[in-house]
Amino acid sequence: MDQNQRPSSASRAYQFHPGRAAIISLFDLYLGRSSRQKPDDATREPPNKTQKRVVALNRELPPRNEQFLLDFEQIQSQFSDQEQLRAVTESVLISLVVQCSSHAPRADFLLFALRSLCSIGYINWDSFLPSLLSSVSTSEMSVGQGTHAITAVSSQPGVLPSSSTITNSSNFQSSNPASPLPSVHGIGSPPQSVIEPTSSVTMSPVKSSDVSGQQSNSRVNSSIRDNAMSSLRQLCCEIILAGLEFNLKPVTLADIFSHMLNWLVNWDQKQQGIDESDGVKSCRPDKALIEWLHSCLDVIWLLVEEDKCRVPFYELLRSGLQFIENIPDDEALFTLILEIHRRRDMMAMHMQMLDQHLHCPTFGTQRIISHITPNVSGEAVTSLRYSPITYPSVLGEPLHGEELAVSIQKGSLDWERAMRCIRHAFRTTPSPDWWKRVLLAAPCYRSPPHGSTPGAVFSSEMISEGTIDRIVELLKLINSGKAIFLLISMPYAYSIDVNCWQEWRVFSDIFYFLIKSGCIDFVDFVDKLVSRLTEGDNNILKTNHVTLLIAEIIRVELVMNALNPEARKAESLETTRKILSFHREDRSSDPNNPQGILLDFISSCQNLRIWSLNTATREYLHSEQLQKGKQIDEWWRQVSKGDRMMDYMSMDDRSIGMFWVVSYTMVQPACETVMTWLTSTGLTELLPGANLQTNERLMVMREVSPLPMSLLSGFSMNMCLKLAYQMEDSIFSGQVLKFFSSIDILASYAKQSVNNFYLDGISCTQRCNGRNIYTAAAPFASFPLSLSFQCKLTIPASNANKSENFTRFLLTSLVFDGSSSCLMGSRQELPSVRLCSHNCLESELSGIMPYSLVQRNPSVLSKPGVTLLVLEILNYRLLPLYRYQGKSKALMYDVTKIISALKGKRGDHRSFRLAENLCMNLILSLREFFLVKREGKGPTEFTETLNRITIITLAIIIKTRGIADADHLLYLPTMLEQILGGSQHTWSEKTLHHFPPVLRDALIGRMDKRGLAIQAWQQTWKVFDVTRNFLLMHVQIGSTYVKGKEKLIEAETTVIHQCTQLLSSSADPTYVMTYISHSFPQHRQYLCAGAWILMQGHPENINSVNLAHVLREFSPEEVTSNIYTMVDVLLHHMQLELQHGHSLQDLLIKASTNLAFFIWTHELLPLDILLLALIDRDDDPHALRIVISLLDRQELQTRVNFFCINRGPSEHWLYPGVFKRTDLQKALGNHLSWKDRYPTFFDDIAARLLPVIPLIVYRLIENDAIDPAERIVVKYSKFFGYHPLRFTFVRDILAYFYGHLPGKLIVRILNVLDLSKIPFSESFPQHISSTNPVMCPPLDYFATLLLGLVNNVIPPLHNNSKSGGSVGEASSSLSRATHSKNPATFQSGQTNTADSQKAFYQVQDPGTYTQLVLETAVIEILSLPVSASQIVSSLVQVIVNIQATLIQSNSGLHGAPNGVSQGSVLPTSPSGGSTDSLGASRSTPSVSGMNTSNMVSRSGYSCQQLSCLMIQACGLLLAQLPRDFRTQLYLEVSRIIKETWWLTDGKRSLGELDSAVGYALLDPTWAAQDNTSTAIGNVVALLHSFFSNLPQEWIEETRLVIEHLRPVQSVAMLRIAFRIMGPLLPRLANARSLFSKTISLLLNILVDVFGKHSQPPNPPAEASEITDLIDFLHHVVHYEGQGGPVQSSSKPRAEILGLFGRVLESLRPDIQHLLSHLKPDVNSSIYAATHPKLVQNPS
Repeated sequence: MDQNQRPSSASRAYQFHPGRAAIISLFDLYLGRSSRQKPDDATREPPNKTQKRVVALNRELPPRNEQFLLDFEQIQSQFSDQEQLRAVTESVLISLVVQCSSHAPRADFLLFALRSLCSIGYINWDSFLPSLLSSVSTSEMSVGQGTHAITAVSSQPGVLPSSSTITNSSNFQSSNPASPLPSVHGIGSPPQSVIEPTSSVTMSPVKSSDVSGQQSNSRVNSSIRDNAMSSLRQLCCEIILAGLEFNLKPVTLADIFSHMLNWLVNWDQKQQGIDESDGVKSCRPDKALIEWLHSCLDVIWLLVEEDKCRVPFYELLRSGLQFIENIPDDEALFTLILEIHRRRDMMAMHMQMLDQHLHCPTFGTQRIISHITPNVSGEAVTSLRYSPITYPSVLGEPLHGEELAVSIQKGSLDWERAMRCIRHAFRTTPSPDWWKRVLLAAPCYRSPPHGSTPGAVFSSEMISEGTIDRIVELLKLINSGKAIFLLISMPYAYSIDVNCWQEWRVFSDIFYFLIKSGCIDFVDFVDKLVSRLTEGDNNILKTNHVTLLIAEIIRVELVMNALNPEARKAESLETTRKILSFHREDRSSDPNNPQGILLDFISSCQNLRIWSLNTATREYLHSEQLQKGKQIDEWWRQVSKGDRMMDYMSMDDRSIGMFWVVSYTMVQPACETVMTWLTSTGLTELLPGANLQTNERLMVMREVSPLPMSLLSGFSMNMCLKLAYQMEDSIFSGQVLKFFSSIDILASYAKQSVNNFYLDGISCTQRCNGRNIYTAAAPFASFPLSLSFQCKLTIPASNANKSENFTRFLLTSLVFDGSSSCLMGSRQELPSVRLCSHNCLESELSGIMPYSLVQRNPSVLSKPGVTLLVLEILNYRLLPLYRYQGKSKALMYDVTKIISALKGKRGDHRSFRLAENLCMNLILSLREFFLVKREGKGPTEFTETLNRITIITLAIIIKTRGIADADHLLYLPTMLEQILGGSQHTWSEKTLHHFPPVLRDALIGRMDKRGLAIQAWQQTWKVFDVTRNFLLMHVQIGSTYVKGKEKLIEAETTVIHQCTQLLSSSADPTYVMTYISHSFPQHRQYLCAGAWILMQGHPENINSVNLAHVLREFSPEEVTSNIYTMVDVLLHHMQLELQHGHSLQDLLIKASTNLAFFIWTHELLPLDILLLALIDRDDDPHALRIVISLLDRQELQTRVNFFCINRGPSEHWLYPGVFKRTDLQKALGNHLSWKDRYPTFFDDIAARLLPVIPLIVYRLIENDAIDPAERIVVKYSKFFGYHPLRFTFVRDILAYFYGHLPGKLIVRILNVLDLSKIPFSESFPQHISSTNPVMCPPLDYFATLLLGLVNNVIPPLHNNSKSGGSVGEASSSLSRATHSKNPATFQSGQTNTADSQKAFYQVQDPGTYTQLVLETAVIEILSLPVSASQIVSSLVQVIVNIQATLIQSNSGLHGAPNGVSQGSVLPTSPSGGSTDSLGASRSTPSVSGMNTSNMVSRSGYSCQQLSCLMIQACGLLLAQLPRDFRTQLYLEVSRIIKETWWLTDGKRSLGELDSAVGYALLDPTWAAQDNTSTAIGNVVALLHSFFSNLPQEWIEETRLVIEHLRPVQSVAMLRIAFRIMGPLLPRLANARSLFSKTISLLLNILVDVFGKHSQPPNPPAEASEITDLIDFLHHVVHYEGQGGPVQSSSKPRAEILGLFGRVLESLRPDIQHLLSHLKPDVNSSIYAATHPKLVQNPS
C-alpha cells in the first residue's frame, strides 16, 4: 500500500499495529502483488476483465486459496489482542477491496478471504460493511474531484450527489417544502454533502497523474474510470450479499439500504462529462453498469423481502426511487419501480377518502375545519391561515402551501377542485376573512423579498379564471332571459327584469376587493376575458355589465398604473382598447328602470375616466358616448340648480338611474348631495289650508328619512368610500356635542315657551302669529320653531337617521374593502385592538372606533356620548355583520376592556350595562370555540354575569357544533379555570345533565360557594332578631359595637343597622353620603337583601329615594353583587317562611310585588341582570316560578309592546320611514338614565332582554317546565322578531334539547321565525303537524331535502365547455336555482320567496343563503316527530339506492338532461376486471316511497353526477346533527356492511372476495360511470363525506362504526374497516391521544384476523394479502411523528412504537415480523436503532 496515501478512517486507528504489515504481506502474497512492485502498478491493470493478462516470467505464482486460512491463523496466534487484530484485518480488507475491485481474480480472492475469515468469526459484518460503504463513497468522491480538475467541466462529471440533494422536478410536490418526496434519504446516517471536499487521498485504481490533458484521452480515461467504479460497486454488492446471509443489526441494514438507493438514483451521473456527440450512444448502460445495477437490485430485494423484512418495503415507497428522471433501459429496475408504484398506489388509497376530489368547502356552516396540521410554532401559529382545501400528494397526504398552489397543473382534478371552490365562493359570498386566508398576490404585484405563504391554496391564475367563469356565467344567465328579481323596498315596489342586478352587485364587490388586493393581474385578466368572450360563434356579451364592472375598479391604483401611458404606452393603449371593446349598444334590459339607465350610460362614464388618464384614447371614443356624457351634465345642472333640495324619497326611476350614473362621473358633487340630504333641516312645504286666509300657508316640515337600500345598491364603490369617510366625521366628530347640547337647550326652552312640546317622535303643535306649525314625528328632528318673539331655534341634523344610514351602508355591501369604513380598523377589516395612550376608557374605546377616524381626529375619544353611540350601533345594528365577518371574538375582547375599566367606576351604570349587554350578545352569537382572553393567559376580565353566560355558550357550542381544533380541546380545562377562578357560581344537576360530557365532567365537582353568603346572612338575621328591639340610635358606621344594653355583636349586625338607618321612612337624607363614604365593601353587597327584609311584604316601608341614590352611587360591580346576594337571601327566606306554614302562592305573589318595586315602581335595578340571577338559582324550586311571574307581569308586557310599536319593523334596513325614539328616562329607567343627559338611539330596557329571554327558555326546558316555556315562547314570539340571531336560536335550541322537546313546543319555537322567508321543504309543515307521529316521512321527502342541498349548498360541478351551449349551461345553473325554491306554507298566504343569491343584509342570520339552506335542512330534521334512528335509516337507504333509482326513473343509463354532459371532475373509470362476483350486491332498483322521476331534471346534472353529489350532501347534513344521529349512523352503516351477502357467503373464494371488495370500495364517481354502484361503496363514501365535515371533538366517536363491525373475521372485512378509518388518521396527527386510540383500534381488528389465538378463516389468510395495510400503518405512524407530511427526517414517536410493541405480541409470527420495525427494540427495528432517543424512555 502506498505510504503517501492517507488510510481510511477504520485503518487510521490501527495503522501502527505490529500485525498490520504481516497481514498486508499475506494478502499481497495471495493477490500476486510482489512487495517489490511499485505502489501504482495496480492502477495500470487493464480495465477489461476479459483481457489477457501478461505475466512476467520472474513473478512467483500465489499459493492456493485453501492455504490462506492456515497462514492467517499463524499470524493470528502471534497476537494476544484479537479484537485489535480483527479491526486491522477489516481495515486492510477494505483498502484492498477499493484497490483491487477492477482485477477479477483478485476480487474473487478477496471474496474468498472474506468468507473464510467469516467462517472463523473473524469478520464483524456490522462494523465492516458500514466502513466499506463509507470508504467506497470517499473513493468515488475523490475520483469525481480529480476528473473535474482534469476536464474542467463545470457540471462536475462523476460527482455522486448525496441523497439529500436529489430532487424530482417532474413531480409537482417536489417544490413544496411539506412534500415527503423531495429526496432520497438515508436512514440513521447523516447525508454527505457533495460540495464538502474530502480530506482523503484518492485510492482509486485509476492514476490521475497518468491521464493526458488532451480531449481525445479524456474520453478514454472517463471510460476507464466508469468501469473501475462499476467494478467497485459490483464487488461491494457481492460482499453485501455475502453479509446478508448473517443476522445484521438494523442500523447496518439501514446504512446498506441508504447507499443502495443512492447508487440507483444516481446511476447515470458518470455521463455528465461526456460530449454531446456521444450522449445518445452512452444513454444505454454498458455491461459493467448493468452488472452492478443488478447486484444492487439483488441487495434491495433481499433487504425488503417479506420473509425476513430486514427493511420495511415502505422505505422504498417514501424514497422517491420511482421518480428518477432517466430510468435505464433495464427490465429488472423497471420491475422494481413498477412494484413501488403499485404498492404506493394501494397505500395512498387508504390515506384518501372516497370521492375526495368532490370534497370542497360548501360555506354552509361557520365551522372552519382545518384539514392541515401546520408544523410551525411560536408567533407563526397565530397568523397562520386555515386552508379550506388541501391537495393529496402521491403518498395520499394532504398538502398545502403557496408553492403547491402555483404548481398545480391546469386541467387536473386538483385544479378543477380548486376551481369548484372558487366558483362556489363567488356564488355564495363567504366573508372577506375567508378570502384573505386563501389568496395569493399576483406575481407582478409582489415585492422582491416576498416569502411563501403557508396557508394559501389558490394561485392568481386560479382566481383569474374563476372570476372570468363567474362573469361568463352571469352573462349567460342574462341571455337566458330568466333573471327576474323582485324589489320590495318602499317607496319603490316593482317587478322588473333587472339583469341579475343583485348578483352583479354582489360580484362587483368581490371583484373590487380582488383587484385592489392585487390578487389578479389586471392586464392579463383583460386579455383572457377578451379572449373568452370572443371565442366561438356564440357572442354572449350583449349588455354593458362587464363595462359596469370595469367602471367600478377604474379608480383603483393598480388599474390606473396599468392604464398609465407614461409607464407602458403601447401596452396601456392596447389594454384600453380591449376595455372599450366591452361596450355594447344593444340593451336587453328596460331603459326606463334605474338599472337599465345605469347600464346605458356606464360606458360614457368609463370612457370619460379613461380619457382623463390617457388623452391618446380619444380615437377609440364614439360620438354617441360623448353625447351621453353631455346628457349627464345637463341632467345634473337641471336638478341641482335653485335653492330647492333634491328629495330622494320622491325621485322617479329615471332620476334614480341618472343619480347612479352621476356617482360614477361626478363623485364629489354626488357625495355632497347625499350628505346634504342627511344633514338637512328637513323639507319645507307651504300648503294652502281650508281655514286660512288668502295670504296664509300651512308650513309643514317633513323629516329626512334614511336612504332606502334600493337606492344605495346602485352607488359606485368609489362614492361609497367617500361617503363612509364623511359620515364617520359627521356622526363621530364635532356635531355630536352640538347635537346633544342643542337638545338640552331646546328642551329647557320648550318648557317655558311651547304649549305642547314632546321630544323624540311626538308631534309638536304651537300657535304662532295665527298659524299652526306642524312638525312631523321624527327622532331628534330638526323642526324650526318660529316663535312670537321672532326667535328661531333649530336642532342640527338627526344623528339617529345618520346612524341608520350608516348601518345601511355597512349592511348593503359585503364590506370587502371597507366600502363603508365605520367601526373598521384600517378600513379593510372590522375592529382590531389599537390602544392609545389616553385614559383607560378612551384607550379601550379606540379599539372599537375606526382607526382612520382616530388618526384624523384623535380628540374624538374624549368627547362624551361617543361611547354610547358606538356601543348602541354595535349592539343593536351590527352584531350579525361582525359574526359574518368572523370578527365577533375581536370585538368581544375590545368590549371586555371597556367593561373591565367601568365595572369598578362609581355611578357609570349606563355605559357599563350597555357594554355588558353587548358582550352578552357577542358571547351568545359565537358559534365556534373561542378564547376568553386574547392572550390566552390569566383570569378573565368578565363580570360574574358574563362568566356564567360564557359557560352556557360553551355548552351550546360543544354540544351542537363541536370543537373543531384539537388544540382547543387541550385548552378547555385551562379556559374553565380562567372563567371560574373568580366566580362563586355552580350549576344545578338538571342544567349539568344537558351539558356535553367534556364540560359536565369538569364542572360537576365544583363547590357551591353561595352557601357561604347564606350562612353569613343567617348569622346577621339571628342577631337582628335579638337586637332589633333595643338598638340605640347612636351607631358608629363600620364599628362592631353599640351603646345601650351594651354587648359586642357580630360585624354582620352592622349591615342591619346600616339598612335601618338608611332605609327607614324617617331616615336622615344626609346619612346617604355617610353610608356611601364609610361603609365597608363587604357590607354593601347586602344592601338590597337588607331592603328586602325590611319591606316585610310592604315596599312602602322603606325609603326608596335613599335606596335609589345609594345604588346609583355604587359601582356597577357592586350593584351586580347586590342583585345576586338579594336573590340568594330571597330564596332562602322563602324556604324559612314555608317552614312556618305560609302559603307558597302568597309568597310568590309577595316576591313578585317586591321585585316589581325594585324593577318597575322605582326602577332601582336592571331587569336583565335580576332575571339572569334568578334563573341561575334554578336549583331552588321557586326561582323559576318567580321568573315566570315577572315575565307575566303587565308592566313588562306593556313595556315590550311599547318597544315593538316604537321600534318599527325588525328588518330595520328595509324600513323607509323615520324610526320613532323613546325619551331617555322612558327608554332606560331611573337607574340607568339618572344623571345622564345623552339621548338614546337604539337602546331600551326591553331590548336588553333580547339575550335573556332565550336563556330563560333554556332553563325552563332543563327543569322540565315545558308548559311555561311554551307560554313564554308564544307570549314573546313577536318580541323574538327583534332578536338579531333568532334563526340561530331556533336551530341551537332544537339541537341542544333534541329528544327532550314535545312536538307542540317545537312548532311554537318554529313560529318564532319569519316562516315566509325560510326555505322549508314543501311537505315539511304536514310532517311536523302529522297526527301519526310514529310514521316516518317517505324516502321521497329525504331525497328532496338532499336535492335542495345539492342545488344550493354543494359546490356545483363545472363543465369545461366554454364556447358551446352558453344558454344550455346557464339554463342548467338556473334550473338548480329555481327548482330549489320549495315553498313551505305554514299559514295561509305565507310562501317562500328565497332567491338563489341574496345580499348579506337579507340573510343576516345565519349570514349567507348557503348557510340558510343548510341550517334550514337541519331544523327540519330536528323538528320531525320521529326518532333519530328512523331518520338516519331513511337517509342511508336513499344513499344506498340512489344511483339505481335515478337511472331507472329516468329510463337511461347515461342521459344528461338540459345539455349537461358529464364533467371532467369525474375521473375515468378503471378498465378491466369482472363484476360477476358482485352479483346481487348492486343497489336494488326499486325502493318503496322514493319517487325520483323529476330529480335529474330539477338538478341539472346527469344521473351519475347527481348520485355522487347526493352522497356528499347527505354526509354534510348528518355532520351538523346531534350525537343521537351520529350514533345511529354508525350503527346503520355497520348493519348494512355486515348484511352484505357475499361477505358472509362461505362458498366464496378468497379471490372472489378480494375482487368484490376492490370493486365495492371504488369511488362512487368511478362506479357511477359503469353503473356498478354498491351499497358498501356508497355508505363508505357517505361516511367519508361525513368525516370530512366533522369537528375534531366528534371524531372520537367514529370508532363506534368499527366496534359494531367486530369481531372482524375475514381479510375482506378487515380491508373495509381500514378503508373506513384510514383517511381519518391524517387529521389526527396533532391529536395524539385520539390518534393512539384509532391506531390501537385498527391493530385490534388486525389481531381479530391474524392473531395467535384467533379463529383463522378456511383457508387461512396469508400475510402477503395485507402488504398494503402494513405499508399504510408504517406511513401513518411516520405522518403522526412528523405532525404533517412525511419527510426524510420523519420518525415515529416512542409512545406509538410502544403501542405497536404491546399489540404485536398477539399477532401471528408472519405478521409480527412485517411490523417488527415499529417496535421500540433497537435489535429489530431500524427506526429504534437509527433514532436511539426513541427508546430511552419507552412507554
